[in-house]
Amino acid sequence: MIRKLLFAVATLVACMGMAFAQVDVNKADAAALDSIKGIGPAKTKAIMTERAKGEFKDWADLEQRVKGIGGKNAAKLSEAGLTVNGKPLDSAAPHKESMKKK
Repeated sequence: MIRKLLFAVATLVACMGMAFAQVDVNKADAAALDSIKGIGPAKTKAIMTERAKGEFKDWADLEQRVKGIGGKNAAKLSEAGLTVNGKPLDSAAPHKESMKKK
């Protein structure tokens, strides 16, 4: 009984780790991008098309080049595990929305 409980807890922890896995927009394949909540096939295609022109420098660059990714959406994608050059939105350069307020 205890073994089953420990196995269940270990499985739950492993699944939680996968759910919060970091996906770098510059390195991820289409399947990895699709795994991020808020990114579907159309957004994945737009990201891949823009990335083919050159890697994204930072979050502001991603927001500028990919239609439909603005300040609020970028924050949600970052919370879901998307990173740009390994950085979540919080530690990245200020994005367009915050720059407009200044």
